[in-house]
Amino acid sequence: MGLLEIGRIVRPHGLRGEVVVQLTTNRAGRLDPGTVFDVETAVLTVTASRPFQDRHLVQFEGIGSREQADDLRGKVLLAEPPEDDRDEDALWVHELIGSSVIDSDGSELGTVNSVENNPASDLLVLDNGGLIPCKFVVSHEDRTVKVDIPEGLIEVSSRSGEAAGVGPPADSDERLREEPTV
Repeated sequence: MGLLEIGRIVRPHGLRGEVVVQLTTNRAGRLDPGTVFDVETAVLTVTASRPFQDRHLVQFEGIGSREQADDLRGKVLLAEPPEDDRDEDALWVHELIGSSVIDSDGSELGTVNSVENNPASDLLVLDNGGLIPCKFVVSHEDRTVKVDIPEGLIEVSSRSGEAAGVGPPADSDERLREEPTV
């Protein structure tokens, strides 16, 4: 497995080289002192970090001025997967994106555009607007995600083969608001 995106440097903070980092991981421990990140052609080592609003303030070794910190603006922080997460059955967002989704009957439901956080279960967001809870994923191999979805959760149109994901019923008020007004 390659490097994982851990976060992105948003902007400098203060005059001493700290930067604001928006994490893309759910593990704040990825910013512990000593953590090493690959950033394009450079390597950055965390010397200190602390929570800041819904982000983190991070100090990197060798970055001591606002100007140096500003040069890091927009850079993506990449790191090795954590040792305790090298489970072969683990689902990684970067591997799911672009994968075809097929249900247990062999029907193609769409392609994963993104993964959305949800308190009950993260959701696969499909290119056709369908939403599938990740807890229904039974396997992921060779850019194909196989899901076992309870009957009635998703309707597959026999005409187009597209999946209509979780959402308001066709006769709901939500649906009517999507129609153009005359």
